[in-house]
Amino acid sequence: MSFNTFGHLFRVTTWGESHGPALGATVDGVPPGVALSETDIQPWLDRRKPGQNKFTTQRKEADEVRILSGVFDGRTTGTPIQLMIENTDQRSKDYGDIALSFRPGHADITYHQKYGVRDYRGGGRSSARETAARVAAGGVARQVLAALVPGLRVTGYMVQMGTHGIDRARFDAAQIEENPFWCPDPVAAVEWAAYLDELRLSHNSVGAVIEVVAEGVPAGLGAPLYGKLDSDLAAAMMSINAVKGVEIGDGMAAAALTGVENADEIRMGPNGPEFLSNHAGGILGGISSGQPVVCRFAVKPTSSILTPRRTINARGEEIDLITKGRHDPCVGIRAVPVGEAMMACVILDHLLLDRGQTGGQRGRIG
Repeated sequence: MSFNTFGHLFRVTTWGESHGPALGATVDGVPPGVALSETDIQPWLDRRKPGQNKFTTQRKEADEVRILSGVFDGRTTGTPIQLMIENTDQRSKDYGDIALSFRPGHADITYHQKYGVRDYRGGGRSSARETAARVAAGGVARQVLAALVPGLRVTGYMVQMGTHGIDRARFDAAQIEENPFWCPDPVAAVEWAAYLDELRLSHNSVGAVIEVVAEGVPAGLGAPLYGKLDSDLAAAMMSINAVKGVEIGDGMAAAALTGVENADEIRMGPNGPEFLSNHAGGILGGISSGQPVVCRFAVKPTSSILTPRRTINARGEEIDLITKGRHDPCVGIRAVPVGEAMMACVILDHLLLDRGQTGGQRGRIG
């Protein structure tokens, strides 16, 4: 079993390595007749691609996507869609010194222990470069969602860098696209720039927390116990490189609440049930409630830094290692479009599952 595929009905298999000739995704389960072209996918890849500012890796990749199959005359055929993104700016020589050494915080040592062989050039499959394929697949998912659920919107943003969080009283969605951190707090964005500049120049890195919200999600997606929408969301976000924790709704903070505080009370509105709060993050018993679906994940600091770290090599010798190359001082920045893509893929997958099981039938209220 290769474990390179995720999803149930909307299934995505990613392939390729950081320093190989190309990488991409095979997307299966897309309904036929949906309008789709490279220009529908490319804007999402442009948001993720490296080298756009001094706060991300200076590797220069156009990340131009090509659709090789599954589309005819501008519409999906219902057959597998093959997406390819060529690598054009590999610098494999940067990794020659670590071919036999294990970078602390990286998957080098566990890959070696499991497989006995690894692609040391940029980490191979463990590289965050793999996420370009996910974002391309997410672009496909967004097109299908736009056709099936007009008005559904997925938005990601950074809410914390290191110990510095946003002030939600200053939350301004219009600011998300106006700074390099996808930050909805304009004051925090300025502070983070100075903070990350200092870390970058001192050969250090830092982690981050990303929040992804899906609005307009219909009630009824997901299933109790083993088909929960939130368990699939958590698995999808946890599969992103460098992610070490996932929350739905209030998440871990819910443990500090009382039952009175935590219960999302309900009243009857003109168009159906209306919740007075959203501590549950739009999911109750594994099933969407119709409220915004809120997911948050923590990204660890980039492990590749120019500060010497103690480690060992394949011969078991203790050494000090500096990881050269072009790396993100805060990999969480480019994780925002990736989190959005994974949210879109999971929501679409569960929408298709619900159509197959219930045909869209819903229990009547009022």
